[in-house]
Amino acid sequence: MVSTAEKMTHYPMIIGGDRVTTGSEDVINPATGKVFATVALGTAADVDRAVTAAKAAQSEWGALSYGERSLALMKFADALEAHTEELANLESLNAGKTTKLTFNSDIPVSVDNVRYFASVVRRQEGIAGSEYLGGYTSFLRREPIGVVGAITPWNYPMMMAVWKIAPALAAGNAVVLKPAPNTPLTTIRFAEIALEAGLPAGLINIVTGSVEVGEAICSHPDIGMISFTGSTRTGKRIAELASPMIKRVTLELGGKAPFLVFADADIEAAAHGALIGAYTNSGQDCTAATRIYVQDEVYDAFLERFTELSKQVVVGDPFDAGTDIGPLSSQTQLNKVKGYVEEAKQQGVEVITCSEVPSEGFFFPPTILVDPPQDAPCVCDEIFGPVPTVKRFSTEEEAIQLANDTPYGLAASVWTLNVQCAMRVSAALQFGTIWVNDHLPLVSELPHGGFKQSGVGKDLSHYALEEYTIVKHVMIDITGDQRKDWHFVTFGKEGE
Repeated sequence: MVSTAEKMTHYPMIIGGDRVTTGSEDVINPATGKVFATVALGTAADVDRAVTAAKAAQSEWGALSYGERSLALMKFADALEAHTEELANLESLNAGKTTKLTFNSDIPVSVDNVRYFASVVRRQEGIAGSEYLGGYTSFLRREPIGVVGAITPWNYPMMMAVWKIAPALAAGNAVVLKPAPNTPLTTIRFAEIALEAGLPAGLINIVTGSVEVGEAICSHPDIGMISFTGSTRTGKRIAELASPMIKRVTLELGGKAPFLVFADADIEAAAHGALIGAYTNSGQDCTAATRIYVQDEVYDAFLERFTELSKQVVVGDPFDAGTDIGPLSSQTQLNKVKGYVEEAKQQGVEVITCSEVPSEGFFFPPTILVDPPQDAPCVCDEIFGPVPTVKRFSTEEEAIQLANDTPYGLAASVWTLNVQCAMRVSAALQFGTIWVNDHLPLVSELPHGGFKQSGVGKDLSHYALEEYTIVKHVMIDITGDQRKDWHFVTFGKEGE
């Protein structure tokens, strides 16, 4: 008799042009808590094999013209778009995201990002070739790094893979990528679609697994760059592993975004903005509005309206069109979020639970923590769930101080109808992205990255493309003189 496990779809690693099925790890549906598929389990040896394939593919891919690479990536984007329904459903099944989110954001935004980098690579930024020193012409070349190692998180599996792969490939590199162990499926399909769309075998390699695979990628001598999105703690470990070989490293790490509501703000708009900012993707977003600070004059009105709206959020089946947010990604994450809320209760913090949740699966309701101490763990730590805190402030100076009182610096928002206030506060906040009268939207054309312990380097925009290239200065003598005027400083006399 065939077991249930044997009937499940097994997702392979993609190494070169091969689908490698060795090893097996269960994949759990967060909405049910049950296993629904298995995935191959990679090793350091698989990383080495993937790097070999990547090096071979990169030597030819990197030699193509910008136009040739652009055309190939445009075709790939078209192929991804044709698989929108499949990818959106798979992302919802594997990560617990609502189909509202995957169909209308994650997948189309990912396709747009591939198209953006396919186009922007044809217009490189840089100085004009010119005579910066008499007798010489200088120009810059932007060249690929070679093989890029990428490690992606579980909260936006498809989108974060694209944020790394698209600029890396546009710049002429090949990629060896490790997805999060519990959400690898859309990344695997992404690589399969790339092969089907005609991208060279070995250009995108997906090695699934756990710590062994990640550490092998970070320490492999033939990988020239590591691009990581995830926790600050893991980012520090990655930097440590990469440093002995002086690898280039980009890190998009944790966040604890402040959401500042001033007395002159449109309170209805701010309440809706907080709702979206705090609960999108069940709060599993490093730019989520986790620390809401409201000026005294409007504190009560804002909290009342925000609570009213939060109680209307529908938590449930990700595939139900009426569902607003789905489950958390895993039992581990559910336990973590529960732990922070329970700790806040024990500290005497008022806890407002806003919705009913299904009894099965890793669901957690929108939960507001009212006026906790500024040094409480729920204010200081990245909870990564639908659990914002709401606190008061009196003055603009106090708002800025409270907002910057964190080791993180990824994103923040300012809510005011006073343009001078918006300009002053956005300049004073120590965060890589500042929204005014909104929270969360990002676009392919503009950069995203953090200050302080939220990381180094940029995703999105031509700034990300530059991260995946090495700048080479070429200086050419245009005089033809065998002896230059300046040679006397080392040999002979001036004027000889």
